[in-house]
Amino acid sequence: MILKSDSPKKTLQIGKILAENIKKNDIICLFGGLGSGKTVLTQGIAMGLGIKKRLVISPSFVIIRKYTGRRLSLNHFDLYRLQKIDDILALGYQEYFYDEAATVVEWAERMRGFLPEEYLKIEFFIKGATRRLLKLTAFGRRYRDLLSRMHKSHEG
Repeated sequence: MILKSDSPKKTLQIGKILAENIKKNDIICLFGGLGSGKTVLTQGIAMGLGIKKRLVISPSFVIIRKYTGRRLSLNHFDLYRLQKIDDILALGYQEYFYDEAATVVEWAERMRGFLPEEYLKIEFFIKGATRRLLKLTAFGRRYRDLLSRMHKSHEG
């Protein structure tokens, strides 16, 4: 699925639609360069779960943050500052992936061989000052179903 965003507001809206369709234990992996919209999308997901947007920031020195939402909690990983692949193992990331929350991983390309078998991959492509192209790819049936639900929500 390819989605176009012409503004941060539209990227937030895409995140809200995604939030309407995710379930506990869903894993969303975000790929893209600096300033491509990963944190904005994460803020939209958080808003859709009833979490205040202002609370969701790039964790910078805190690699993992957990936010409590109305319907579902959200684990937010920002792997930008990870120095070595071994640092991922030290995080105990699997415990977050499979707790009662949904998980968003920014800079997921840094996980290399540690990505789960099933997840939703979202790639961000910068197409202008505020224009972005988001390519959503499902790995596993659960995520194909999620994309199908999201497509129906996005159309409606």
